[in-house]
Amino acid sequence: MNIEISEEAGVRYLHFGSDWVQGAMRVARPWSLELEYTREMMACLLLRPESEWPGWPKRVLLIGLGAASLTKFLHRQRPSAKLTVVEIAPAVVAVARQHFKLPAEDERLRIVVGDGADYVMKDGRPFDLILVDGFDARARAGVLDTLPFYLNCRARLSERGLLVCNLLNHRKSYQTSLALLREAFDQRALAFPSCDSGNIIAFAARGEPVRQSLEELRASAQALKTATGLNLLPTLTRLEKSSTCGGGVLSL
Repeated sequence: MNIEISEEAGVRYLHFGSDWVQGAMRVARPWSLELEYTREMMACLLLRPESEWPGWPKRVLLIGLGAASLTKFLHRQRPSAKLTVVEIAPAVVAVARQHFKLPAEDERLRIVVGDGADYVMKDGRPFDLILVDGFDARARAGVLDTLPFYLNCRARLSERGLLVCNLLNHRKSYQTSLALLREAFDQRALAFPSCDSGNIIAFAARGEPVRQSLEELRASAQALKTATGLNLLPTLTRLEKSSTCGGGVLSL
């Protein structure tokens, strides 16, 4: 894998041998979420808000490391969570450590070099949250966007579990991916409106239902912004303008 690093205006970028940005970090705030789609993936924290689900998520699986943006955010903002990161390319782990301030492994953070699809096939303790953001240099997800993979993710989720997937797809076929997610999760899946970057973030749930009104989501977003600096209020404005929340309620 040809890995390249660029830097502009205080932001460091990760590339896999092309101009395509695979990750980014604002050097002065390495734990912040620089790219819009990474911020939207953290909207899962609004679906199981701290006010209703204190301590959630306790165990998190991240498939795809990239510039370690999601890993660093959760490591800093959810100190009680145990994080497992599965990254297929050893070179990406090395670059994340050297250039993107990946925290050292400890009892809260475990890095596994391996195939995420193989990892979720194994038996093991369930995760409250699985985040999938794995692509090759040509922005292809491969087996990480298949029905067997999504079914295996569901099997590894707890009874309050959520799956969050970056369905980046400039071929406009994200509906195929969403249909697979819905099949795997008994229709309990939805996609947020496309980010300006073209990323589609999808959410799927098992176990305890998700039912949050837009008003409740805004209150949770304001609390999250105050606590972490992450501002998801623009995301909720886009949700309100779309058909994602029927009757003003987001249900999963």
